[in-house]
Amino acid sequence: MTETGTQPLLIKRYASRRLYNTETSDYVTLEEIARFIREGREVRIIDLKSGDDLTRQYLLQIIAEHESRGENLLPVSVLTDLVRSYTDQAHAFLPDFLQASFDMMRENQSRFMEGVQQTISTPITAMQGIEEMQRRQREAMARMMGGWMGVGSEDDTQPEGQPDATARELEAIKAQLAELQSKLSKL
Repeated sequence: MTETGTQPLLIKRYASRRLYNTETSDYVTLEEIARFIREGREVRIIDLKSGDDLTRQYLLQIIAEHESRGENLLPVSVLTDLVRSYTDQAHAFLPDFLQASFDMMRENQSRFMEGVQQTISTPITAMQGIEEMQRRQREAMARMMGGWMGVGSEDDTQPEGQPDATARELEAIKAQLAELQSKLSKL
């Protein structure tokens, strides 16, 4: 069931690879499926013969087509990190982390829109709302990370303008990586 309580739109893939919308009894394209999703509809794509769920495969294909047309939403560094995550320990927590991040983004987006509406009538209240949203976002990140790399630890109370231990460690790691990259490029 989707959030609205309706069943996902069922799309069947025939052996000819054509996609069939079971609600309207007609064939659809990937772009039409993308439009359904943008309109808030949940979609489920199954192979007619085997019954396999192909939804993930087609969603990735929709994303790849948008990216190949120059609608670059995902930076190369994020794509690279995603590829790397399939082989390292990030694979264990990354799906939950991404889901929580998108949930938080949707929540913050709606709060932001509420804040924008408040800005029109009371600018001070809106600014306080944005600051509150940022505070909650920091708290949520600390909970999600569960102390990973020091995020959410007690020493998050550094005076403003001074980097905390985690930031200094991260900068040191970045410097080491840059040094290693330089050595590798010389080889």
